Amino acid sequence: MPPSPSAKSDNSAAGSVPAAPVRAPVEPAAEPAAELRTKPFEFAHTPSTESSATACEFGGLRIPASVKVYAAGSYGGSKQDFQIDQSGHTATRMDVAVNQPDAPVILMLGSYEPTVWNIGWTQGTQILAVLVGGYHRQVITGLPSRVPVLVSTHENRGACGYFYVAPKKAAMLNPIARRVFGRPVDMLYPAHNGQVVVGAPLAVGVELLTDAGAKPASAFRLPNSQLAGPAGLEQAVRDGFLRHADSADAAAWQAAERARPDVVRDAPPIAGGTPPARPPGMFRAYVVLKAYTFPSGLYGANAATFFVPKGVPRPTGERGHSTIYDFNTMGCAGVACRND
Repeated sequence: MPPSPSAKSDNSAAGSVPAAPVRAPVEPAAEPAAELRTKPFEFAHTPSTESSATACEFGGLRIPASVKVYAAGSYGGSKQDFQIDQSGHTATRMDVAVNQPDAPVILMLGSYEPTVWNIGWTQGTQILAVLVGGYHRQVITGLPSRVPVLVSTHENRGACGYFYVAPKKAAMLNPIARRVFGRPVDMLYPAHNGQVVVGAPLAVGVELLTDAGAKPASAFRLPNSQLAGPAGLEQAVRDGFLRHADSADAAAWQAAERARPDVVRDAPPIAGGTPPARPPGMFRAYVVLKAYTFPSGLYGANAATFFVPKGVPRPTGERGHSTIYDFNTMGCAGVACRND
C-alpha cells in the first residue's frame, strides 16, 4: 500500500532536510571604551588610585588568555627631597614605561623604599590592572581611573602580604601572581636609577603617554614634613634653625676641649711637643641656633656635622651618619668621634 501523503511529508522532514549547524556561543561585543584623555609622558624624569583591600584579589577583573604579567621594580627609585609617609625615609620616584601593544598587560610593581610610581605607556598598550608591593608607602600616578590598583605593603598590612620586585626577591613573585591572576609572572624587569622599560625595548623617538590628570611625585609630599637630606638642611638655614659653620667654630671646639677641667693627662712628655688634637670634621658643617629636628636621609654622603652651642638643645630625631659636637656636655656623638 503506498504511503500516505502525511507520512511522506514526515519522512522528508526527518531525512531530506539538513539539520541546522551547531555554532559556538558568541560573546557579546564589548562596549566601545570611552575616549581616554592623555598627555605626552616624559620618560626620564598622578588622581591617585592608591588603595588597599581586605582580599588579595581584583574583583570582577576579566583576564584574557593572551595577557602578559610583568613585574618591575627595585629596592628604591631616584631619591626625592621629601617624605610621603611617617617612616622617616626619603621618598623615591620610579618612572615606568610600558611598551606592549600586542597583548594586554598586568603589572606587579614593588619597592622597599616609599615610592611614587610614575606610569606611562606607548600607543596601543593596554594596562588591565596593577598590583603594588613594598615595605613603606607606595603610590601610583599616571593611570586612568578605570585601571584597578591594589596596594599591599608591610605598613598597610596589605591582603597580599609584603613583597618588592628585584632579582634577589624573584622567588616571592610567582606564588603571589598565581594567587591573584591565576598565572605566573612572564618577565621580571629590574629598574635602574629610578627607571624601567616594561615589555619591548623603546624605539628612538617613540611617543609615550600618561593620564591627563597625572600628578607629579611632589604632590604626594607628606603635609608639614621637612625636606630630606641636604635639601632639608639648607631649608633649615633659610628658616633660621641652622647657620653654616666655619673654621672659627672648629677652633672654638678645640679650645673648649683643651680647657676641660675633667681631662686627666697622665702621660709622659713627648719629644717635639704634644701633637694637636684632631680638628672636628667640617664636611657639610652647621651650627644649631635653636630647637631643631634632624631631617631624614642623613646617611652616607648626605651626612653632616653639627655644633651645638651652650644653651641650645641638642637636635632630636635620627642623626644618621652625622656627627654632633655638643658644647653643653663637651661630648661628641657620631662617626667622626673615633679616637686617633
